[in-house]
Amino acid sequence: METGLVVRTLIALIFTMMVSLGGQAIAAPNDVASWTPLKADRLVVLKGERRLVLMRGDRVMKVFRVALGRYPKGAKVREGDARTPEGTYTVDYRLDTNKSKFYRALHISYPNRQDRAQARKLGVSPGGQIMIHGLPTKWSAKDVGHPRLDWTQGCIALTNREMDQVWKMVDDGTTIEIHP
Repeated sequence: METGLVVRTLIALIFTMMVSLGGQAIAAPNDVASWTPLKADRLVVLKGERRLVLMRGDRVMKVFRVALGRYPKGAKVREGDARTPEGTYTVDYRLDTNKSKFYRALHISYPNRQDRAQARKLGVSPGGQIMIHGLPTKWSAKDVGHPRLDWTQGCIALTNREMDQVWKMVDDGTTIEIHP
């Protein structure tokens, strides 16, 4: 092989590695950018597929299998219906394990204006406290049937290891779309 071709191939390979690693290949070992994960700018829940998709722009960053509320078909209408809402919301705050009944939790801004109007029309409370969370403290995935069974009261549940990943990749203020 010709020397010029080898050099061009190596340069192309190094450039491809740098782009695919987001510049991490040239970051200093103590550089925060080298160990800070990319952040999702949008979450998409596909209830019918039981999937949580972390997005950055139009790019899928990560897909997780989730468990939903015990009655997953249809949108949440009232407090206690054990349904997961449908619509557009925001991750508005987080609770670490010591402040939650679950392993870490990201609160979703349910109910939104449309949810409150629908509940008012029906004369019911829309409920609240919808979260993306890990497993209940002191319970295993096997204990709750995760992810085979929809076991929450309307929340979106992951394993604790998956929740750690989501926790790092999702900031408060991130938009979440929940689709049927």
